[in-house]
Amino acid sequence: MILEVSLQTADDLVQFGAKLGGLLHGGETLELVGDIGAGKTTLTKGLARGLQIDDEVQSPTFTISRNYEATDGLRLAHYDFYRLPDAGIMKMELDEAIHDSHTITVIEWGDVVNNVLPTDVLQIVIQVQPDDSRKLTLKSSGEKSYRIVEKLR
Repeated sequence: MILEVSLQTADDLVQFGAKLGGLLHGGETLELVGDIGAGKTTLTKGLARGLQIDDEVQSPTFTISRNYEATDGLRLAHYDFYRLPDAGIMKMELDEAIHDSHTITVIEWGDVVNNVLPTDVLQIVIQVQPDDSRKLTLKSSGEKSYRIVEKLR
């Protein structure tokens, strides 16, 4: 299933992320696709808000991964593979996160780890529009991601 959403401001992106985060229960994998500065980390900040994570979400560009704990025992694992030519040693950590039913895994620049990703991924493509608004295209690839997109319609 594909869903397209237009958002005018960065705050709208955070609010959409919070709405999406409120639908997640653990075990989901999200791949965020977009150019540098498109809003991938901004969307992740919203996801954290929707998961009731109090920590400040920061881009994992230089650390590759950041983990955040939610108050209800869920965990948000945020990966950015922009600087890596391949998954390397991160493959094991990513594989653990993906298969943990209490973890929501968010991946930026996922083309490097496509061979590690599960078959059910919610891909969110973020495109910057000429007026600086954002067009999001959500693509489900399995039952779990389909249900999420269905609830966002």
